[in-house]
Amino acid sequence: MERDRRADLSQGAGRDLSERPAPADAAARHRHFPAGPPPLALYVHLPWCVRKCPYCDFNSHAAPAALPADDYVSALLRDLDARLAAPAARRPIVSIFIGGGTPSLFPGAAIARLLDGIRARCALADDAEITLEANPGTVDAGHFAAYRAAGVNRLSIGVQSLSPQHLTALGRIHDPAQARRAVTVARAAGFDNVNLDMMFGLPRQTLAQARADLDALIALAPEHISYYQLTLEPNTAFAHTPPPVPDDDLLDAMQEQGIAQLAAAGYARYEVSAYARSGRRCRHNLNYWRFGDYLGVGAGAHGKLTDAVTGIVERRSSKRSPADYLADPDKPSTRALLDDADLVLEFALYALRLLDGVDAALFTAHTGLPPERLEPARAHAVAAGLLEPDPARLVATPLGLRFLNDLLGGFAEA
Repeated sequence: MERDRRADLSQGAGRDLSERPAPADAAARHRHFPAGPPPLALYVHLPWCVRKCPYCDFNSHAAPAALPADDYVSALLRDLDARLAAPAARRPIVSIFIGGGTPSLFPGAAIARLLDGIRARCALADDAEITLEANPGTVDAGHFAAYRAAGVNRLSIGVQSLSPQHLTALGRIHDPAQARRAVTVARAAGFDNVNLDMMFGLPRQTLAQARADLDALIALAPEHISYYQLTLEPNTAFAHTPPPVPDDDLLDAMQEQGIAQLAAAGYARYEVSAYARSGRRCRHNLNYWRFGDYLGVGAGAHGKLTDAVTGIVERRSSKRSPADYLADPDKPSTRALLDDADLVLEFALYALRLLDGVDAALFTAHTGLPPERLEPARAHAVAAGLLEPDPARLVATPLGLRFLNDLLGGFAEA
């Protein structure tokens, strides 16, 4: 879904503090946040799907016959209460993203109760973006109308392909007609902000097929498109038994072709795999890319929280197993403090995926570190032609975007 390769790029960073409370880290006291901590968002994970797709490496599980929606919402709200016990978490929420799994398996009443519970506990920004992920194979017109009435104002629909043969190869439960119907139902329910996901580099996909697939998606006229390469992630069925996928040269051609198609249709590329019409960039994901904070609730969810008073930046994650999470939702499985090297790498890892980069001043504002801490890695990347030389901004060059891992490797050593 839309969140993929986004929220948890650096979930393993930091020192593992799972068996002891995080101290007032003396090393963090030199960090200064004169404007306060970064903006705060909320990620909510609903872990169940109809069935697991062979390429999926998310924390998702086949749904039981009787989905424990009410019990799970209660657990989510207990989890949120525990996250809000931290003084640094008591600030307005700028966006909410309900991801999965397949959140559209949940009835509208459960999503309404969840959002009502969040509003009762948190101050939401007046224009808060509230996204819910949906699978075309689980679309119900009544559910979509109820989601909209509950306050969801953005839908992200995992189309992935509009080719019958490629949907079958991907193990998807929907067909092209169901995908198109999902968009029709979303519009009828009042959604005027819709993202559609599509992958390229599918098993045995040709360049012409990739073009036709994306043209068909563009014809559905979403406000936002996530267009990204199928990758064979470890510990997935595809990694265990790899399908025949395009070679690197063909993948490059598919990506360049897709960029041109999307630009011609009025979708501006603003992140490596994100394209939007004017004013429709995903604000929740932009908060990630700009190294904002986010609370994470739900089985396997991750969060990052900055305490501007102590200078501590910490990550928390919840128990991955839905059963374990339901039994004890307010106890994180891991806590980790981020040291200065973590902050340098993670800031670069997020910000340099944005095509227009970020103001260099954002590094200090969102990490609390002086700009000099970034300078050696920045200078090396500029000399290598991977980073633009403008000292006021951090922007990857076209070469840097193409070889993003090489660019980020320099910041890993900073």
